[in-house]
Amino acid sequence: MTRDFPFEKFLNKKTNKNEDLLNNIFNTKASNANLKTTSATSSVAIKDVENSDNNTLEISPFKPIEDALFSLLENSLDKLKFTTFIENKIKLVSFSDNLAIFKAQTSFIQSTIENSFKSEIEQCLQTLMGEKYTLKFEELDSAGTPLVPPIRSSLSGFMKEDAQFSEKASKRSSFTLDLTPTKEELADGVESKFIDHMTKESLGFAIDPNKTFENFIVGPSNNLAFATASAVSDSPGKTGRYPCLYLYSDSGLGKTHLLHAVANGIFENHPALSICLISARDFMKELINAYKDKKLSEFQRKYTESVDVLMIDDIHELKNKNSTQEEFFHIFNFLHDKGKQLIFTSDKSPDKITGIEERIITRLQWGLVVDIQKPDFETRTAILKKKAISLDLFIQDDVLNMIATSIKTSIRELEGSLILLQAHAELMEAEIDVEMARDILKLKDYRDRPAATLESVCKQASQHFKIPVADLRSKSRSKEIVRARHIAWNLSKNIVGATFKEIAQYYSNRDHSSVIHGVNKISAQAKVDQTLAKDVLFLENTI
Repeated sequence: MTRDFPFEKFLNKKTNKNEDLLNNIFNTKASNANLKTTSATSSVAIKDVENSDNNTLEISPFKPIEDALFSLLENSLDKLKFTTFIENKIKLVSFSDNLAIFKAQTSFIQSTIENSFKSEIEQCLQTLMGEKYTLKFEELDSAGTPLVPPIRSSLSGFMKEDAQFSEKASKRSSFTLDLTPTKEELADGVESKFIDHMTKESLGFAIDPNKTFENFIVGPSNNLAFATASAVSDSPGKTGRYPCLYLYSDSGLGKTHLLHAVANGIFENHPALSICLISARDFMKELINAYKDKKLSEFQRKYTESVDVLMIDDIHELKNKNSTQEEFFHIFNFLHDKGKQLIFTSDKSPDKITGIEERIITRLQWGLVVDIQKPDFETRTAILKKKAISLDLFIQDDVLNMIATSIKTSIRELEGSLILLQAHAELMEAEIDVEMARDILKLKDYRDRPAATLESVCKQASQHFKIPVADLRSKSRSKEIVRARHIAWNLSKNIVGATFKEIAQYYSNRDHSSVIHGVNKISAQAKVDQTLAKDVLFLENTI
């Protein structure tokens, strides 16, 4: 055997066919100058070995070790993890001087293996070879050398040596364009999908037909906003109850979705009405262009004579824009006097906006002002499930629960997490489990945070409502204590995942039917009672 590679430690003497093949390969190496060597490690890389069918199979001298190593790993690792990160995902490319070098398909697979599977691979390789080897993992180079050896035409070797044949071949030469995306391109696509989703689009005048009331998830945090928006779509303007509506919330909580839903609803229910849906920034740009082109009168006539429903998103962006505020003031007054429908959204309530004239702040408060809170756990879970269905993505409930527990501040971020998981699932051709989702979404806070318990929920409720823990766990029928106790039960069920019987035992060995009643009562009341909904949301985000 050769000194470059310790085949004698690995090959079984009974496998004569494999040994004869390898010996023939090394003999061919000595006499054939066209075969390549791997100079960095003095290891052989055999490229073109002709078989009986006149095809050329590219053979790696490390394939026997690789196959045996993968066999051991398949038995020691979870099947899903093996097929996702090991099988056909990494390749042994160098093996000498107690150093084994592997190539990984993508940087994500490389980092995952180094962080999660390196010790298992080291142990299996030591079991296989009888010696400990240092492992090194590298990403497959951008040239895209495939991990599964390709079948090549045996003519390729002759074309390099036979100039006459090459000349004839060049006259008949043609090429094929391979449009199959590489792993690197697919990985770039993963990030671009997520970025496109998370970047808030410029609204312009386009109404998104996909943003409707039907696909808006309603919960305690947004039920009032949903109800008023639905009422406006049914009866806009002076014929309805809310001719002026102002919605505000932090970014990514659904106010823009509701804005489009109202526009779609009005278009369906009142097709004769003219709707103008525009962002404050685009409104300002349109006014600037009107000044520049000396078409201010056309701009004013458009909004005062042609618009029945004016919807402006992110109205707070008009701050410190005095000329734009002046025009908006007059347009608002004219449309309001005519009984037209006005709807505005912002990231804060009117009285909290700085840089806006007081007279405009006053008018924004003329109508109904509704805030949208952060969604509770149940709403976040429902949003994830609906998004998964729309993406045609199968994902386990424990993964959805983990995401809903970890991401609390933005619906856009919740949905973006599923888009990212879907792209990775397609890239790796594997089902996403909890551990993989944690790594992909980098949910470190979830991993480090201690799990909620019945005791921790009870203590947080005690602190928030300023009621002693002993009273919460007692059988006192005081109205304030019962309300706080029922909220604690509801959170214990939804966040901790405790059974009704476990909750009943913790709270003075009650009958579990009482707990069922209390949990259901809070869930129902939170849909109509904003104060209760805020208490539930605050505690949920604190626990």
